[in-house]
Amino acid sequence: MKAILSNYRQSPRKVGLVAGLIRGKTVAQARVALKFANKRASLPVAKLLESAIANAKNAGISNVESLKIQEIQVNKGRVLKRSLPRARGSASRLNKRSSHVSIILSEKGGIVTPALTVEAPKVAKVKKESKKENK
Repeated sequence: MKAILSNYRQSPRKVGLVAGLIRGKTVAQARVALKFANKRASLPVAKLLESAIANAKNAGISNVESLKIQEIQVNKGRVLKRSLPRARGSASRLNKRSSHVSIILSEKGGIVTPALTVEAPKVAKVKKESKKENK
């Protein structure tokens, strides 16, 4: 299941530190890590994780503890450009950055379907046979 947080007003570099704490962990481990993380972004990321869990429940997954964080991305959002007065009438630019955070949860086995794994070797064999026929 997926959840997205758009235009969170903190730089992606700082939010990425929190995202790195929970990447690849189970839901229970991620909750504990976010609870005790001493970063400002830990509360919004925890809320985003709870939103993804709620989305999974609505989709029909009953066992929430079997979920793990398959992917968490922190991307750049919009940048608010402000100016700071400096000496002798000049100004410096301040970039107030924002972040887009997205979480994808999957069951511990992963979300790869068996149909995809079966089709991949068939395509490879067809390519090999066509090369032999050309020679």
